[in-house]
Amino acid sequence: MATISLRKGNTRLPPEVNRVLYVRNLPFNITSEEMYDIFGKYGAIRQIRIGTNKDTRGTAFVVYEDIYDAKTAVDHLSGFNVANRYLIVLYYQQAKMGKKFDQKKKEEEIAKMQEKYGVSTKDK
Repeated sequence: MATISLRKGNTRLPPEVNRVLYVRNLPFNITSEEMYDIFGKYGAIRQIRIGTNKDTRGTAFVVYEDIYDAKTAVDHLSGFNVANRYLIVLYYQQAKMGKKFDQKKKEEEIAKMQEKYGVSTKDK
């Protein structure tokens, strides 16, 4: 296996590599069993969370037991075709995800303030 050869060498992984993967562009009707079949080929999986809300459909989080298995999955599954959709597999980065949600919260807050004070963003 490729993972065994990675571990034998004194390989230093980049800092963004971790055990949690963020998967985008999934078919909406994919099942957890299909996810385990696809991602389980690269190592032991601790958990898979598939998005079910309107905002999170087509995305999932995959948590591997071992960081080297996660790296192998990213290397092999980025661009993998599932039901005529090409997967986007990224390492989960807490800081970037937090910024995205902070931006949404700020936009909602601005919209509420505009409504409260009767301010319009449209030019007259």
